[in-house]
Amino acid sequence: MSEFIPEKRGFRIHGHSTTVALERAFWNVLEDMAHETGQPLPRLIEQVLDGCMVANDKNLSSCLRVICLKYLNIYVGGTA
Repeated sequence: MSEFIPEKRGFRIHGHSTTVALERAFWNVLEDMAHETGQPLPRLIEQVLDGCMVANDKNLSSCLRVICLKYLNIYVGGTA
């Protein structure tokens, strides 16, 4: 049940304080992604934010959820 509870986390991205609210299940996936790529979670989130801006999407939480779904799709043998 705790996987559904939203959790807020604060990060410093490009010199700005940012708070992101996501359900615990998404934080778990993001932590796995950061671990697998050998980078800290804030750096991974910064990269996702940069990609969102290129795609002209300013909703970081939405971008993070989509990235999690794409990652899981690839991880289970699908395609993104």
